[in-house]
This record gives sequence, structure tokens and C-alpha cells, in this order.
Amino acid sequence: MSNIVEEFNAYRAKMNDKILADNNKIVKRIFNLDTNAFNEGALDKKTKELLGLVASTVLRCDDCVKYHLETCYKVGLSKAEVSEALAISTLVGGTIVIPHLRRAHEYWEALENQD
Repeated sequence: MSNIVEEFNAYRAKMNDKILADNNKIVKRIFNLDTNAFNEGALDKKTKELLGLVASTVLRCDDCVKYHLETCYKVGLSKAEVSEALAISTLVGGTIVIPHLRRAHEYWEALENQD
């Protein structure tokens, strides 16, 4: 099985570089806003990442789900915490979210297996 974590990160980095090379002020500001929104503030980083994960799952953005799963993993959230957040996502998003839930569990497993 190919390493879905490495493939995702390589593709994301390559395409982000290409997008940012266009030097579009609006896109650069959106990227910057996204980065800064997840910094520590009134809410800690773990909470913000779980919020991002839930919103991304409900909106059915697999790339966003992968990004937030990886950050959740890196900031030390447990599988149980992530699973509970994904359960809320499924409740809010409905059964149409289930395919994204499957891919999220597959990606979390890949994150755990890379160590």
C-alpha cells in the first residue's frame, strides 16, 4: 500500500507552491488568514483543530479532513478524541458524510503507522 500521508503532503506542497507562485494578493491573504486562524487564542490549538476537522467533514472536503487529521495527530489529540469529533460530524452532516468518515479513519490509521 502506498503511503497516503506522504503522497498527500507532497501533492499539497507542490500545488500550494504553484498557486502561491501566481503572486495573487487575495489568495495569499486567504492562505495567511487560514494559518493565523488556527494559532492559539481564546481557544487552544487542539480545540481549533477539532473544529476545523468537524467543519471539513460536514462540508465533505477530503483534503481538508486529511490536513486537520494530521494536525490533530501532531498536536497530540488521541484517536478517541478525534473519533468523537468525527461522530459529531456524522451526526451533523448526516449519512452522506459516511464515505468521508471511512477515509478519515483510513488516514488516521496511516498517520499512526508512520511512526
